[in-house]
Amino acid sequence: SPNKALAVIEEIKNSEDLTPADLETVSEIESELKERGKPKLWNFYADISLGGIHSQNVNSVSKTRLQSSSDDVIGFNSAKYDRTYSGSLGLTATRSLGEASSFMINTSFTDSDQEEETSDDFESYGLTLALDTYLGNQSLSPYLMLSKTDYQDDADSFSLLSGIGGYFSAGDRNSFSYGYSFSDSKNNKNTTDTTANETNAIGHGITLGHDFMFNELISSSTGLGYSISEAKDGTNDFETYDLNFRLNFAFPWVYFSVGDALSFNDYKHVDTSINSNRIRSDVTNTFDVMLTKAIGDIFPFIDPNKNLFMNFSYEKIISEANIINYDYIADSFSISFSKSFHLNK
Repeated sequence: SPNKALAVIEEIKNSEDLTPADLETVSEIESELKERGKPKLWNFYADISLGGIHSQNVNSVSKTRLQSSSDDVIGFNSAKYDRTYSGSLGLTATRSLGEASSFMINTSFTDSDQEEETSDDFESYGLTLALDTYLGNQSLSPYLMLSKTDYQDDADSFSLLSGIGGYFSAGDRNSFSYGYSFSDSKNNKNTTDTTANETNAIGHGITLGHDFMFNELISSSTGLGYSISEAKDGTNDFETYDLNFRLNFAFPWVYFSVGDALSFNDYKHVDTSINSNRIRSDVTNTFDVMLTKAIGDIFPFIDPNKNLFMNFSYEKIISEANIINYDYIADSFSISFSKSFHLNK
């Protein structure tokens, strides 16, 4: 919202800590916003992304290559290494609602192709409706997301996710966020997976977060989460407790982010098809590193506006569980290219 941005700029200009260089930068932004004149009621965007992932344990094979099945220990002989390629297209429409609110409609399509196996061969379709608004000092964003995934060799999946997120600032460096979500996921039976709908589930989740700005280059994020999933088949009922921490470095030449997360999963019932003597419980540690670079920083003639981005990421998951099936280590590397277009400038 340009009006909201201009109001924030006025607050910044009145700050006692503003340096002459900062004032010059803020004044340039203010002039640019005013030159644009009256903002459009509707804005339309297109987002295109192409990428690939190399997985070093695509099937979460246990560390010992053994697994429990109906109280017997057998070999875990699934393939570990594979590559998956994907492409996605998103179309977004936003509409201003007054001076401080906006409404968004987004549709998306993703096509995924796995090189060796077919578990990640699918096409997915999504629709998102979201509202951004303010209530006092609270920024609130209720949303509704619908998706359908057509797997090549598995049951089709349908999901509904709705909820609300919010945040507020506390001083110049701190902000706090919170959220609630409700999910309803369904999987059709088909000839290749007659038990898919046993994982049909209703879920609830809550999150709390804190962001801190060390300076204009470095920031951190800390998050807590709790979720519960209640499935059609009781053996898939579980609760999850999350703790995560992330450091972000917004260098002029690259955006770099590193994070670490712990998830504690407690299942509610014995799964006799695996182990009739134990209720599954596990903890996963996920470490990741992400780099984002504008192609225009390297090849200005290809991307003069610096809105074509190259993204690299590495992820390592270590899972420890009381059932050997879920003791595993998985690494993956990914690269993607993404570009956004403003369709009605």
